[in-house]
Amino acid sequence: MTDAVARVDLEDDIAVMTFTRPDKRNAMNDDLVAALDAFFSSPPQVRAVILHGEGGHFCSGLDLAEHRHRSPEKTVYHSRNWHRVADLIEFGGLPVVAALTGAVIGGGLEIAAACHVRIAEPSVRFQLPEGRRGIFVGGGATVRVGRILGADRMREMMLTGRTYGADDGLSLGLCHYSVGVDEALPLARDLARKIADNAAFSNYLMIQAISRIGDMSRQDGLFAESLAAAMSQTTPEAQEGLKAFLEKRAPDFRR
Repeated sequence: MTDAVARVDLEDDIAVMTFTRPDKRNAMNDDLVAALDAFFSSPPQVRAVILHGEGGHFCSGLDLAEHRHRSPEKTVYHSRNWHRVADLIEFGGLPVVAALTGAVIGGGLEIAAACHVRIAEPSVRFQLPEGRRGIFVGGGATVRVGRILGADRMREMMLTGRTYGADDGLSLGLCHYSVGVDEALPLARDLARKIADNAAFSNYLMIQAISRIGDMSRQDGLFAESLAAAMSQTTPEAQEGLKAFLEKRAPDFRR
């Protein structure tokens, strides 16, 4: 990974990955997808990750200046690779906090939707403009963004090219926090610290189980919840959590 597309800084046990294409509003190209792939396929020994963009924008979507004509077969492979990388972000096991500024458009929104916590500043613009370009989403929006907004609202968003700001995004679920100017990254650090201090296996179960249970029938989901509860409650971390509660102190899950 080079600073040409992304940079990773380690802050104790938190990794901060910064998209470094500010002249392109951090538009997504194959190199940036590869950088995300490399990082989340073999992450450093950290307990949480922050994603954000340099230069005032998170990610403005597919870099159309580098777009190449592909056959239908190659387009499917290209799209499926984006899906695989987004799955690494969502299901890789590390909690991911997105500090959002400026453009969160197209593929940028697809990447943000794969993150577990999303914080938006007033400059944020959420948009899926593919319909205005004669194309269709291919990085997972119909699943991730569609489940946040619902099919009806996402369809209207794509048909009209509608843009949502941070406050609308908060009410719709596109972000979890709407903050002031220059407040997204500091809050991301605070929340990543809080999340990193959780029991690692509890975090892992929350990342792996909750969205999958949403795909299940009611009874299958309840059974899967019981299995996750049983696994978590028999760990040394659970014993430490109970002991800390009884001793009226903060738990230390790094012992």
